Amino acid sequence: MAANKEPSSVVALLSRALHRIRSTPPRIIASPATQPRRAAVAIIIRVSPPPNHVFPAPQPSESGSPANAPTLSLTEFFQQDWVNAPGARPEILFLRRDRPDGQDGGRMSESGPNTREAHVAFPGGKTEEGDEGGLYTAMRQTWEEIGLDLAESSYTPIGQLDDREITTSLGKRLLMILSPFVFLQLSPQTTPVDPSPGTTLHWVPLSALLPRPIGDGPRWSTVSVDASSRLAPRHSTVLRLLVRLLVGSMKFPAILIPASPSPSSSAIPENADEKLIDAKRAHVEAAGAAHPLKRDHSLNFGARRPHDEETLKLWGLSLGMTLDLLAHMAPPEARRGGGSAALLPPDAEAELRRVPVVAPSLASVFPRFGYPDVNFWIWVFGKRYRAVIRGWEASVRAGGTNDRRINWTGSALTTFYAAVRKALVVVIVVRAIFVLLGLLLGGWLLFRR
Repeated sequence: MAANKEPSSVVALLSRALHRIRSTPPRIIASPATQPRRAAVAIIIRVSPPPNHVFPAPQPSESGSPANAPTLSLTEFFQQDWVNAPGARPEILFLRRDRPDGQDGGRMSESGPNTREAHVAFPGGKTEEGDEGGLYTAMRQTWEEIGLDLAESSYTPIGQLDDREITTSLGKRLLMILSPFVFLQLSPQTTPVDPSPGTTLHWVPLSALLPRPIGDGPRWSTVSVDASSRLAPRHSTVLRLLVRLLVGSMKFPAILIPASPSPSSSAIPENADEKLIDAKRAHVEAAGAAHPLKRDHSLNFGARRPHDEETLKLWGLSLGMTLDLLAHMAPPEARRGGGSAALLPPDAEAELRRVPVVAPSLASVFPRFGYPDVNFWIWVFGKRYRAVIRGWEASVRAGGTNDRRINWTGSALTTFYAAVRKALVVVIVVRAIFVLLGLLLGGWLLFRR
């Protein structure tokens, strides 16, 4: 069972990944003058101790208060007994957001009016005027959305993953640059939180996302998006119906996640520390007047959240950032030998299965279409895209001297979506010709009678 492997494998791989993230400079994408908008998200990781683990009695600290105790280093954290105890489980935090009005208030979410399925995302949102940087944006948005203060001593920032470009449909126009920041919870207990209405927290074991034999193996699925919602004008019903018939749907890879809301997102246990809850409530109330991070809703400790039995889907941006994190957990020999293929969906293209371990996140944004001929024409026009992938692979295998300087991800996406646009034009023209020929033939047969 993967649960038995976690103390000896998943925890060790997580330690390696976090040390690697902390020591590796991320690829920073500068915002062009024409589009300065940026956003940031917080990827929060914790190690859940075994339920039966007995903690030693706390020793009085010289500083007099646990809040003033010195923060553990990353190495010291992974040397603790409860972190390495049999049954300890590394977990990652996802949010499930309800948006009945189709608006997310600046949050980063994949669910929208074009899909009808439940999706998860990371806490975060757009950078606002006055933010001191992407790290501050991620911490501020996390506080405003779920009431979790990442500035507390119980959490430590690990580092930043590579920036990601967010574009319009088919990559024609840049919308913003997204910066993911990784945080680690240092304490065995998660402090009470105050999520926004319609938001539930889901702590998912990393073993559910890792391939076998390390983990349980991800359960791959797809998310279908109506292509007409992205290719046709929003208010043109006729054009949307025509594009829907000619092009069909777009299918994005996704990982199924069983919905098991965190108790802290729905209800506080009866034996919770009342002083801790009162302190949290006072901290939230004081923030409205004295803290620059504003909160506009009250504590909902006793509210029950919906979707308790719903299966969630991890896809899009959130899947890409998750794969970026998991790629850092790959052993060095797997990184050099193309071991990234284990992180790809089963139907990923052959080119993607050859690229370096930094590339699995590309599979999360490359859609496949419902009609096979559309995928065929994408392959026909994908010569430049495949050349970029081969150049990326050669750069990494040669030592990666250009890997951090060249935006391989952006180049791959640009050339891929250029091939998609050409393929769609050909498919629509060919279909229109066949429809016209069919009408002419039908009219000729009708008049011949």
